Amino acid sequence: MVLKANSRRKKRVSLKAKLGKSRLKLLAIPLILASLGWLYHDLRQQWLKPEAIFVLGGHADRERFAAKLAKEYPDLPIWVSSGSPRRYVRKIFKKAGIPPERLHLDYNARDTVTNFTSLADQLKAQGIDSVYLVTSDNHMRRARLVGEIVFGSRGIVIKPVTVPSQSPPEPLEKSLRDGFRAILWIITGSTGEFWLKSASSPHQFPTQSK
Repeated sequence: MVLKANSRRKKRVSLKAKLGKSRLKLLAIPLILASLGWLYHDLRQQWLKPEAIFVLGGHADRERFAAKLAKEYPDLPIWVSSGSPRRYVRKIFKKAGIPPERLHLDYNARDTVTNFTSLADQLKAQGIDSVYLVTSDNHMRRARLVGEIVFGSRGIVIKPVTVPSQSPPEPLEKSLRDGFRAILWIITGSTGEFWLKSASSPHQFPTQSK
């Protein structure tokens, strides 16, 4: 009887061990898939040659920096999202010797999230799969997070090019907030822009610095 009891216990222990290993294998599958996904993304980011320069508005320094970058890559079109006034932006690029036909100005964006959502489909429709992302160093963390989500959902890879600034780093909360808004846009088509407006001030519309 004792031998049979011991045998049953061993079988139970063995069964539990097998079930435990099976669960671990099942848990490992999504982790492996996620790792492969990130590996593919990193390789694609390294291999794909940018097909456009994408500039986030907000500071003229970014546009001047982008004009210098455009001289290094004379075949790339330049997209400026809600930057300085049209005449001023054109003057910056003209002074740098950039032909006007390379320059595309869009003023639909009101903040960092809409910088990307307002142009993601348009860039994809033109066959653009990779862009140089130009913005200030203190803004790059947030811009890159939003860009990876929004542009990434359209298969567009971003390569960050930071513009030096004297501004302090942005708080992490802004990156988390806009990351959530970017995901919301993918799911619902809304960026939560009017919710942000109400939360910040009932009388003040979100500006490019939001």
